[in-house]
Amino acid sequence: MTVSRPVSAPDVLARKGGEAPLVMVTAYDAPSARAVDEAGVDMILVGDSVAMVVLGYDDTLHVTIDDIAHHTAAVARTKPRALLVADLPWMSYHLSRDDTVRNAAQLVRAGAGAVKLEGGRKRVDAVHAILDAEIPVMGHLGLTPQSVNAFGGFKVQGKTLDAARVIVDDAVALADAGCFALVLECVPDAVARMVTDAVPVPTIGIGAGRHCDGQVLVYHDILGFENRVRPRFVRRYANLHDAATDAIARFADDVRAGRFPSSDETYHASENVSEALGLYGSAAEASVGADTVHA
Repeated sequence: MTVSRPVSAPDVLARKGGEAPLVMVTAYDAPSARAVDEAGVDMILVGDSVAMVVLGYDDTLHVTIDDIAHHTAAVARTKPRALLVADLPWMSYHLSRDDTVRNAAQLVRAGAGAVKLEGGRKRVDAVHAILDAEIPVMGHLGLTPQSVNAFGGFKVQGKTLDAARVIVDDAVALADAGCFALVLECVPDAVARMVTDAVPVPTIGIGAGRHCDGQVLVYHDILGFENRVRPRFVRRYANLHDAATDAIARFADDVRAGRFPSSDETYHASENVSEALGLYGSAAEASVGADTVHA
């Protein structure tokens, strides 16, 4: 089968208003990246959500640029066809242009084809700095998890007319600054539609309704690995948390009952080695016994 070339940021930009919506899914390591890419998605996001779904934190504020680079490199080693987008974490693009470019470059060196940052018009200077380094930038508006303390929690944004107008204005500013796509998180569908109609770049929704140019969800939410919190916008396509728990419990039962490992799951010494070690009888008996235990 002929493998098509990797997806680029200009490819994503060209999909604005296309018939087939864009698909983006998070991945944080090689196994998840292989599964996501083989499923045929357009973009893989190494999100700062790694803080909660992999590293056990309560929010995204604890991950560093080194953390994101580490997980980005693991995903990049699988050589995905999908465009690999990496999140710039909190305080990696807030202090100076030099820090912003240096941190974005670290993610590109780790394998990212683009970076994502949160915030509206106040991030335009950071967008320009990164673009000046020839690195594509994806924006993120609405519920921006790095602003959770300022928002007073994980809350839907843009619910009032004034707030909706701010999001639209921010989206236009980011698109004008050169972002090739925008994530819209947890905003009313009417607001997402306004933004989608107002900007010439694709909008990628998460909790933003069906009027965006694409959709993104977290890998662990899609597969049901994360069962502590289930946001309204998540549709689970599997329940792998329960499946994994059941499989590991059955393994533990087999170990405790002496059913694992069986003879077929054991490396056996040759007869002459067993005889030399004085173990031939017990080894043979153990082999026979193990064969009768496991089918």
